[in-house]
Amino acid sequence: MSSTEVTAAIGVGGIVIASLLPAGGIEDGPVLCPFRAITGLPCPGCGLTRSWVYLMHGDIGSSLASNWFGPVLILAIVVLAVVAVRARISRQRPTDLDKLVRSPIILGFFGLFLAYGAVRLILTLTGVIDPI
Repeated sequence: MSSTEVTAAIGVGGIVIASLLPAGGIEDGPVLCPFRAITGLPCPGCGLTRSWVYLMHGDIGSSLASNWFGPVLILAIVVLAVVAVRARISRQRPTDLDKLVRSPIILGFFGLFLAYGAVRLILTLTGVIDPI
């Protein structure tokens, strides 16, 4: 299996798990983020699990409130899985994951993700928004 296929499979597994987790009570779960556990502040990825669970249960508003990039990441995983399956069916090697993540579009989204995290951190530190 290529790194693209492995990453797609892990991502699809995460989507399946998010579908199976109950949305009511997802806010009461343990803090899994080491940065947040130590500092009490959100990292750029904080809220992604909740975002996925809410989205998979049809609650788009709560999904976006948890982390704007949750739906974007799910879409990226679905596209990656389709690309991997399509390549496998046509008996071609899927595009190497290293090449995919170096594309300007992916690098741009990663930059937006980091900027989103920085803005959310600043807004939390200044008291404009509550910590997640």
